[in-house]
Amino acid sequence: MADRAIFQDFVVARSDRLLRTAYLLTRDWGTAEDLLQESLAKAWFAWPGIEEPEAYVRRVLVTTYTSWWRRRWRRELPSDHLPDPGAHDAVGGEGEELWQAVGRLPAKQRAVIVLRFYEDLPVTEVARLLDCQEGTVKSQTAKALAKLRVDESIVKELRP
Repeated sequence: MADRAIFQDFVVARSDRLLRTAYLLTRDWGTAEDLLQESLAKAWFAWPGIEEPEAYVRRVLVTTYTSWWRRRWRRELPSDHLPDPGAHDAVGGEGEELWQAVGRLPAKQRAVIVLRFYEDLPVTEVARLLDCQEGTVKSQTAKALAKLRVDESIVKELRP
């Protein structure tokens, strides 16, 4: 019972931030909610052995997102009926074009950008979360930033 209470407290305290991270990865609130729910469900089964819960759930979030992206299947079927739009706020007014550009990056580059610059994690932690070398994080960051520098939707805002 104690594990259950601790897990519930964790979910209540950290879900908003984790949901925002999931949204920045997926660029869709509904998919972000599904991603977070699946990640928390996976974490529940490993909960008693987790030493750093937030880092563990963040890693599950990123790896689950990556596997979804690779499969390109989200267990949803097409429908003629569109659901009502969500009540979530957009990521952020003036920076919306930037986040749209980030959303166009390949999955791994997007994950690196979100973890490095939104979550403000050091290269070593991002490498650990993505299960890759620090050099890979650095090169993916450089490639992503290079793509963002030439993205016309962002560059036009910087020109006088």
